[in-house]
Amino acid sequence: MKEEFLHHIWRMTKLDIRNLKTTNQEPIQILKPGIWNQNAGPDFLDARIKIGNTTWAGNVEIHIKSSDWLKHKHQNDSAYNNVILHVVLEADRPITRKNGEEIPCLALKEQLDQELLFRYNRLMQQQSWIPCGDQCTAVPSTIRNNMLDRVLVERFEQKVEKVAVIFKQTKYDWEATFFHLLGRSFGGKVNADTFGHLIRSTTFNLLRKYAGNQTELEALLFGMAGLLEEEHKKEEEYVKDLNRRFYFLKGIHELQPQKREAWKFSRMRPANFPTVRIAQFAALFFKEPNLAAKILKVKNLKEIEKLFCVCPSVYWETHYQLNKKSISKAKTLGRSTVFLMIINSVLPYLYYFSIQKANEKLRRKVLEMLEEIPPEQNTIIRNWKLLEFNPSSAYESQALIHLKQEYCNKKKCLSCTIGNYLLSKNR
Repeated sequence: MKEEFLHHIWRMTKLDIRNLKTTNQEPIQILKPGIWNQNAGPDFLDARIKIGNTTWAGNVEIHIKSSDWLKHKHQNDSAYNNVILHVVLEADRPITRKNGEEIPCLALKEQLDQELLFRYNRLMQQQSWIPCGDQCTAVPSTIRNNMLDRVLVERFEQKVEKVAVIFKQTKYDWEATFFHLLGRSFGGKVNADTFGHLIRSTTFNLLRKYAGNQTELEALLFGMAGLLEEEHKKEEEYVKDLNRRFYFLKGIHELQPQKREAWKFSRMRPANFPTVRIAQFAALFFKEPNLAAKILKVKNLKEIEKLFCVCPSVYWETHYQLNKKSISKAKTLGRSTVFLMIINSVLPYLYYFSIQKANEKLRRKVLEMLEEIPPEQNTIIRNWKLLEFNPSSAYESQALIHLKQEYCNKKKCLSCTIGNYLLSKNR
């Protein structure tokens, strides 16, 4: 059993409160269980407990065993001086304050609802794709939708926090912030960090300086990516030109390229190779150097899609990698790729902008656009569909991804409205 189950029991008062007694047989009345504290310090703050004839105001600490108090070294932490009740599953030893006074203790081992405990253990011991995989189809749609709305907000808050960090790193430059975010999206799941490092090390000011020349942008980006450092016996003219241009740029700007080894190509579709993505990013920057400003003025999702309609230079029609010719194929950004970039960079950027500028209309528009985007097609979503969760938009699929990653994988069923419903005795 985990402490979080006891937190749930105490927070939701899932125990018989009529005959509670301390380990010293003093009667207990829970007047106010306290405010659940998920930060450092006692587990519940500002509680009111009547023990015997005295009403106490203070904090409540919860452990599996009372000796965990010493194990966690609370005796050395002044934050625990105001604990008025120690709630435990098993009282294996008395705990005292610094002045030697014993802290009242409530042992729950005999007080637990056995049916609730059975349901909890059933979830925790489940080895299926999600803990409630064999039960969740019985959960009413209103309960499921409420949870999805909640986790979608959480997911966007996480994305917004990342935007805030980049905004500070760029010294509050909105345009630079947007292109840093966009760069990470171009890197995809595998090369996101490496692409982000490429944009940071190149610097947005330098990219802006050469925004009017697509070949110069390509030389700068491929050079800083470390992809022009390798010698080739049969180097193509295009690559020779990039090398010459980057050699010059490297000298006048004192540039330090990253290592080629940082990029991952294996087990990846050629269309997603970092070389292709860098060429596409250069094409987008060349076409729309003030993209962030234009994004703020768009009226709908189609206008954003149109801004991403770019094609790399002619060389990339017959290449996926430098010096390796392939069959001719246009390297435009696919619609599903554009949607992912909108989800992971454009909308979080707009959402953060709406918060900073207190623009409620823009914030609503962001959520509306998320509902217009088709749901992602990936392993997580396919598995949810098997459980009769059928997202109709990216709003719902993003929520399901977050639910799986942040709740189901971590078995945080007690913090999930779906899990709480399945634990409920009266369902």
